Amino acid sequence: MKKLFTLLLLTSAILMATESNETLINVPENVKQFIPTGYSVLNFTKGNLNRDKIDDAILILNKDNERELSDRNGSQINRPLYILIADKNGTYHKIAENNNSVLGVNDGGVFGDPFDGVTIKNGYFSVEHFGGSSWKWTHIITFKYNAKKKSWFLHKDGGDSFHASDPEKVETQISTVKDFGVVKFEDYNIFK
Repeated sequence: MKKLFTLLLLTSAILMATESNETLINVPENVKQFIPTGYSVLNFTKGNLNRDKIDDAILILNKDNERELSDRNGSQINRPLYILIADKNGTYHKIAENNNSVLGVNDGGVFGDPFDGVTIKNGYFSVEHFGGSSWKWTHIITFKYNAKKKSWFLHKDGGDSFHASDPEKVETQISTVKDFGVVKFEDYNIFK
């Protein structure tokens, strides 16, 4: 009985830590200036965003206590995503921002928070989500750097879905520029 109680207590502590927005993610000292009061770092991913051979970064923030705030007033609490470009000295500069490119804490169904990570590869970056219940789904948004316009544009938007009882039967839906036209990173809205 004592072992069961200890296991339940430990499981509860792990779940609370997982649900907490207080999880600290280490970011370079010169990135902390971009974190407004009342926000914490959800994700910090480094990679080459503008093809200059210097590692840049994507910074995603979440409002402190966003789960409670979302539950309390029933509205979506947006998560800012910043594109940070590094100079040759390693100093980051915020070049672009979008508050509508990351799903909210309650948008993942029974899995909870659907945010799954960021991938950066040579001028491209993708914001990845996973969620669902019986029907599982992914939603991946990919942006591509345009050197002439010195900006990022929507490249692909889509994902997969499948039922838990038949995981081999995957449905894929992907939209490209031919479908949605030219969409600048700052203008993209995952909620529309």
